[in-house]
Amino acid sequence: MESSGPKKGCCVSVRDFFTSAKFLIYVGHAMSTWGDRMWNFAVAVFLVELYGNSLLLTAVYGLVVAGSVLLLGAIIGDWVDRNPRLKVAQTSLVVQNTCVILCGILLMVVFQFKSQLVELYNGWILTTCYILVISIANIANLASTATSITIQRDWVVVVAGQDSNKLADMNATVRIIDQLTNILAPMLVGQIMAFGSHFIGCGFISGWNLCSMFVEYTLLWKVYKMTPALAVKAGQKEPQQQELKQLNVPKDLEGGQSPEESSQPLMNEISVPNDADSPQKHGCFYQMTEPLRTVKSGWVAYYNQNIFFAGMSLAFLYMTVLGFDCITTGYAYTQGLNGSILSLLMGASAVMGICGTVAFTWIRKKCGLIRTGFISGIAQLSCLMLCVVSVFAPGSPFDLSVSPFQDLYTHLMGEPTLPEADHTLTGLVRAGNLTTAAPSPEPSHPPSLLSVSLLFAGVIAARVGLWSFDLTVTQLIQENVIESERGVINGVQNSMNYLLDLLHFIMVILAPNPEAFGLLVIISVSFVAMGHMMYFRFAFKNLGNHLFLCCSPEQKVEAVETPSPPTTV
Repeated sequence: MESSGPKKGCCVSVRDFFTSAKFLIYVGHAMSTWGDRMWNFAVAVFLVELYGNSLLLTAVYGLVVAGSVLLLGAIIGDWVDRNPRLKVAQTSLVVQNTCVILCGILLMVVFQFKSQLVELYNGWILTTCYILVISIANIANLASTATSITIQRDWVVVVAGQDSNKLADMNATVRIIDQLTNILAPMLVGQIMAFGSHFIGCGFISGWNLCSMFVEYTLLWKVYKMTPALAVKAGQKEPQQQELKQLNVPKDLEGGQSPEESSQPLMNEISVPNDADSPQKHGCFYQMTEPLRTVKSGWVAYYNQNIFFAGMSLAFLYMTVLGFDCITTGYAYTQGLNGSILSLLMGASAVMGICGTVAFTWIRKKCGLIRTGFISGIAQLSCLMLCVVSVFAPGSPFDLSVSPFQDLYTHLMGEPTLPEADHTLTGLVRAGNLTTAAPSPEPSHPPSLLSVSLLFAGVIAARVGLWSFDLTVTQLIQENVIESERGVINGVQNSMNYLLDLLHFIMVILAPNPEAFGLLVIISVSFVAMGHMMYFRFAFKNLGNHLFLCCSPEQKVEAVETPSPPTTV
């Protein structure tokens, strides 16, 4: 009888976990992320296949998506702040899944009747289909951005309550789900398209999003009902109540401004004018320019946050070629790595990313949140030094005597080049492998793989620090941005991330040949270093000399790093 008690308690604990709001958020996020990863992987393949194995449509799609989030990030975040949580989550969910379903159906029609569509109106019908696919897919991505801000940056904070440890564990679990789905979802849809067809792949993705939409909708409703705090949102309060709240906010530990005093009035510039105190505010011109004022106020509010340098440090990490994207893949092909080896390296990268999320929770408990970011930054930058060494190691194609703009000049001037002379990363990605080049005499000694080995060793090892640092900045934003501005600040943060990501693609376009890749590596590491210098300034400003005392008493760490809301760091 004595042993039955613990067993019953264990069963009850397991049951409570699987019926808790926290677990339901995990399930809903897993389903949503799985669909996103399948679609993001498949849409690039579909666009390449439709346009005759050219990267043009894929490049246009990437540019449209990045540009849209860059321009509309603050507006999306402001919309999230202004509306009730359940309405925002359900609307963005329905719009996202509906757009993916429509794109899937449209692509199925194009794949099935492409030969007929080419002949109609000199191919204009097919071109219209391309435009529709890219436009609808862009709307789906914007809705996905709203969903990410709502669930990962707001709902998770509310469900965790005031428990910083619980919030850290939830953030880490959500990131592990991201890593796993990033590996498994593309593998699944890739196998379906390989053994079936692109038509079947489109149908499978559309069917998944249709079924997933209803399940996720139900899960959101259950989480909302199980967490009464989600029904209360600061942005929905009356202006008088909001002003009273500002008057009773505790001051910063150093005697500075509270977050309401430093950032809330900035957003009030776009919320207070709703009062009918000026006839000109109801004019047509005023209504048309309201989105511009929203964007301006959002960026100003972001700049005035106390965690501004922490957010900027994360954005600077996007200005890099040291990741597993098409750029790195193209360079790896030039160095003799095949698809099988690259898939293993991507798997190792994902495993190290999961290790980074686990390390985040452990280091945060030992050293505190701000110090975790500092330690993670040092770890990432130290690992990336291997990438710098790889530039000068044997086997590296780095050669400053070759103009990095030579290929760009050749393409702009329209000078013909022989296929075997096409050594640009874009040309290699377009070809898919090196077998398309003309055969060349085999060297007496095989090329050294030391350089590319050091490069990928540094990239993979740095994932531990990268993901731990990403989680640190994410939680800093979650804990220190006031609730009424949580959406717009995260929207601007997404815009900053996309801006630096666009700059790294522009950098590759300007210097696409493998001989210049070493220069891109050095520039990338420099931007990562600048990002961590910004974070060091933020950390030192908040902790001072205590930054280097990881073994300080827990009371001092909590007093500085996690003050009672809504006081900032």
